[in-house]
Amino acid sequence: MASRRKARILAFQALFFWEANCVSGEPRVPVEELLAFAWLEEEKLNKLDENTSAFSRALIAGAVENITDIDTQIQNHLDNWDIVRLNRVDLAVLRISAYTLMYQKEIPASIVIDEAIGICREFGTDDSYKFVNGVLDSIKKTILENHIKKEA
Repeated sequence: MASRRKARILAFQALFFWEANCVSGEPRVPVEELLAFAWLEEEKLNKLDENTSAFSRALIAGAVENITDIDTQIQNHLDNWDIVRLNRVDLAVLRISAYTLMYQKEIPASIVIDEAIGICREFGTDDSYKFVNGVLDSIKKTILENHIKKEA
């Protein structure tokens, strides 16, 4: 498995863990624990190479730091649905992917969306990948439209 793919899965797992440990919307797990992969089994932690862990940490830190903007962007692209009703797998994948679309513009949107679909197929429900694909595609189009407006 490519290190970027592995890093995205780690970041997804970290945000899933973070969200699962929220009480009344407030996280109980410090970001430092997420970045240290404290939730990961020691055997897996010891196998992590530096590139994988660095990219994963960047995704985790960026998503947590910008969580309000990311969640607003996600909510704006949910048709007749509220973000608090999303299952945790879909939410974690959407947060990592929306962060990348919004802030890591050097990564092609098609790669971001393909990776999100792959993670959903592996960890989500049978329909997760379709739902996540639709939301991310809508976010991508909005970002592109806003970029075009800024240039005009």
